[in-house]
Formats: sequence, C-alpha cells, structure tokens
Amino acid sequence: MSTTREQPIFSTRAHVFHIDPATKRNWIPAGKHALTVSYFYDATRNVYRIISIGGAKAIINSTITPNMTFTKTSQKFGQWADSRANTVYGLGFASEQHLTQFADKFQEVKEAARLARDKSQDGGELTSSALGLTSHQVPPNPLISANGPGEEKLFRSQSAEAPGPAERERLKKMLSEGSVGEVQWEAEFFALQDSNNKLVGALREANAAAAQWRQQLEAQQAEAERLRQRVTELEAQAAAELPPVSKKEAPGQALEQLEALVQTKDQEIQTLKNQAAGPPEAVAEREETQQKVQDLETRNVELEHQLRATERSLEEARAERERARVEVGRAAQLLDVRLFELSELREGLARLAEPAP
Repeated sequence: MSTTREQPIFSTRAHVFHIDPATKRNWIPAGKHALTVSYFYDATRNVYRIISIGGAKAIINSTITPNMTFTKTSQKFGQWADSRANTVYGLGFASEQHLTQFADKFQEVKEAARLARDKSQDGGELTSSALGLTSHQVPPNPLISANGPGEEKLFRSQSAEAPGPAERERLKKMLSEGSVGEVQWEAEFFALQDSNNKLVGALREANAAAAQWRQQLEAQQAEAERLRQRVTELEAQAAAELPPVSKKEAPGQALEQLEALVQTKDQEIQTLKNQAAGPPEAVAEREETQQKVQDLETRNVELEHQLRATERSLEEARAERERARVEVGRAAQLLDVRLFELSELREGLARLAEPAP
C-alpha cells in the first residue's frame, strides 16, 4: 500500500536569518541570496512544517504548532520562535505584499494545526478546515505564487521552459562584466576624488597666500599714498623756500635753478615710488602665485566635469548590473520550479510503478 508524503502548499522566496544563540539579539544570515521557503503538509501525520533548503542542508525545518506566533517587525521582515529547534527564525522579503501573504498563510496553518490537535484528542476524523485538506486529500496544484502585480510569476506550469545553458552563460557573463566594470569605475571615481581633494587643499593654500599678498599690497599702497603726500608737502615747502629773483640776476639763471630743483625732486619721487612698490622678487613671486591660483581653478573645473561623467557612468554600470542580477534571479527561480515539477513527476511515476494493493 502506498504512503502519502509531504506536499508543498505555499512557496515564496526570502532572505533567511537565525537569531544569534550567544546574544539572542543579533541576526545571523543563512546565506547571501534569497532562498525558497515553503509550507509543507504531511497528510499521514496531519502535520504542517516550514522548510527551506540551502545547498545540501535544511536551513529551516520548523513544525507549526498552535502556540506559535508570526510577528511582523517591519514592512518587509517577520519572525517566529521555534522552541523545539531552540531558535528564532527571521525572514526578509522583497516587498510588503510578500510578507503579508506569508503571515496570512502562517495564521491559516496555525489554525489548521490547532484543529488537527483538537480532532486528534477527540478521536475524530483528522481534517483541516482552514486549508480545506483531509488526511486523504492533497491539493492538485499546491504551488502558489508570491509575486506582486506586474511581476513575472515565480511558479509556472510544466509547459514553462527553463533557460538553456547558452542563456545561463550569457546571464553569468553579463553579471561578471557588470561587476568588473563597476569595480573599475569605482576605483577611478575614488582616484578622482582623492586628486580633487588634493587640488582643493592646494587651492585653499594658494587663496590664503593670495590673501596675504593682497594685504601686503594694500599696506604698500597705503605707504605709497603717504609718501606721495609727503612729496607734495616737500614740493610746497621747496616752492616757499625759493629765494626771490634779484633784478640783477638774469632770467636764465633763475630758470636753471628751477630745473635743477625739479630734477632733484623727481629723483626723490622716483626713489619713494621704488620703495613703495617693494622688491622685484616679491612682485615676481606674487605674480607667480596668482598664475598658480588661476591654473588650479581651471584644473578643478576640469576634474569636476570628469567626476560628474564618472558618476553617470557608474550609475549606468550599476543599473546594468542590477538588470543582469534580476535576470539571473528569474532564471534561478525557473530552475527551482522545474526541480519541484521534476520531483513531483518522479513521485507520481513512483506511485504508478507501485503494485496495486
């Protein structure tokens, strides 16, 4: 006589976590990627379990009991405690809709487990009114999609085709190229940021030096203005001290004296102007600093343009990588469905091959 095995009644995908046994507060991820999490019903024992397989081991193997509670801790995360396994399981979903569907199914299974316990204690027929299952009935199509509106269904019929080897290789290549390109863009982006920071520091130093030179120049200009006033006073004093021209003196001698006095004053004015202008080395250094400041400003503008272009390229690379990751995830989901379908087909063939009682 054939025996009835566990059948999946609901499946979805989520990131699985276990509570840290040492702290009882931190979460430990069970893997880097989302896993298939399914509700299973054992019609023989009338038992409901949550199972998730990662690689060759069971990540979740939790038997639902009436005293369990599934708690939503955020819009996309929920948890429940399993005293038998001495742990707390946590699930992170892609959307709030997926979390709500899983929580509703948990409540249905919990109610069904309670009814099954009550019926077993009363000795009556083991039934599950919450899910519409009896010990001799298994739903014909137990796989239920957990996708939101507008998304491609996670579970398809047997006519759905899984991607071939060439398609899988293409997706892997796209994902790999996207990762390499993103790493290169990020390295160039950080290099440009470092160069830009250095140039900004040099520009600040140059601006500080230019401000210092500007203060010195203003001080020298003030000194030059003071000297000009002094020259004006000296000229006025000299004009007042000129001896009166005697009638006996010829006009030519008076003109020569005036020319000599003017030349002397011109020399004094030139000397004062040279003193006000400062040494030639300081003037040359000031001009060189101003030229460096202008060059740094031009270079900074060019680097900002390159930085914006690099950021745009980095965003495009990330978007391309995300698209490739989505395609790979969909391919993995289709493969999981095909594995489920093949498992069901193998079990069906095994039941057909068994001799009639």
